Amino acid sequence: MRKREAVAIHMLPAHDKLLYAMGGGDGFVTRPLKPFAEEVRGFLGCLSSRLMADAAAKSLPDVIAFAWWCRKANIERLAATYQDRSCRIGRGLAFHVTPSNMPVNFAFSWVFSLLAGNANIVRLPGRDFPQIPLILGHAAAVHESYRYPNVKAMNAFISYGREEEINRAFSAIADVRILWGGDRTIEEIRRVAPLPIHAIDIGFADRFSLCVLGAKGILALDQAGLLRLIGGFYNDAYLMDQNACSSPRLLVWLGEEEETALATERFWSAVENETARRYTLPPVLAVDKLTQACRDAIDLEGAAGLARNSNRVYRLRLKMLTPVVADRRCAGGYFYEYRAGDLAELAPMVTRRYQTLTYFGVRSEELRSFVVVNRLTGIDRIVPVGEAMNIGLIWDGYDLVRTLSRVCDVH
Repeated sequence: MRKREAVAIHMLPAHDKLLYAMGGGDGFVTRPLKPFAEEVRGFLGCLSSRLMADAAAKSLPDVIAFAWWCRKANIERLAATYQDRSCRIGRGLAFHVTPSNMPVNFAFSWVFSLLAGNANIVRLPGRDFPQIPLILGHAAAVHESYRYPNVKAMNAFISYGREEEINRAFSAIADVRILWGGDRTIEEIRRVAPLPIHAIDIGFADRFSLCVLGAKGILALDQAGLLRLIGGFYNDAYLMDQNACSSPRLLVWLGEEEETALATERFWSAVENETARRYTLPPVLAVDKLTQACRDAIDLEGAAGLARNSNRVYRLRLKMLTPVVADRRCAGGYFYEYRAGDLAELAPMVTRRYQTLTYFGVRSEELRSFVVVNRLTGIDRIVPVGEAMNIGLIWDGYDLVRTLSRVCDVH
């Protein structure tokens, strides 16, 4: 314990509206570790194993996805990709403000920063998601083994309301601040809670994602292949009710008019069947979708008509693409749809708001060239359909391990 006490340099802030859900007691350690420290890798391996074996976790796909990401083999693989000869260490203390509508985002944000070598104060979502106590409960159980004392001492999870003074208190001691949420939330926190001069701010704000589908590729699929594709699309769009920034909202079809008409009919019929089997539309989203369709019909330039076979899938067809489409936001299976002669038609409307491009029936090399040749300011990820939700250490254009750590230049 003497070694831990020697580096315990912070008593964390207290407030009558602030709850420490886990950690944050006397002797909180803010001194950083090197990225992929052995103790961190061991802790994550134990946490992963416990979650994967938990019967309650098996009913929560996002928890299992988190546990699978943290498994020993994946962490060791990632560690190998970051091996270099530089002297690198975490920046210090990271303060995380995580989104209220994504149950497991807090855990990924925490683990990314922990792997970079940082101590962490993580603000939990305000909603009572079952995923949160499940993950924290297993993390606490691993801590009780006392095999990973540094990890235990370096991490705390907190809850509070909209108290600006709490944001200011944690921002004032942070070496890095990680903000997830809407544009307004991030702007407000940055306005009222300045960082120390040396600290850095990383903001993951509102983003917009799209899916590009080649009509020929859809028509060439056998039934088994089509079902696999639709299952992947469902996971991208419906598992989080399109609340994830990486979930597609715009579908762009590449192909001639006749083949595209056939492909869209085949694709959306299969989506209807998949959603009928797996998806329950909350009543409030049914109202939201109808309201959004009325708004788009009134004031969205290029709107050409609405197609829907059920409340589970709304498709607003577009006869032209404009940048304002990225400002439109509706959940629960609300899609904008456009047929393009080639990828170049998309370039003028791609802004910094565009995050993930999922694709099928198009070569990845063609998409890479599309981004570079057109010198796009947006699109940070290009992944096959079914992988939109696969969060990783490179996100929104940031290499998080390298951004959240610093290099000591040694000659």
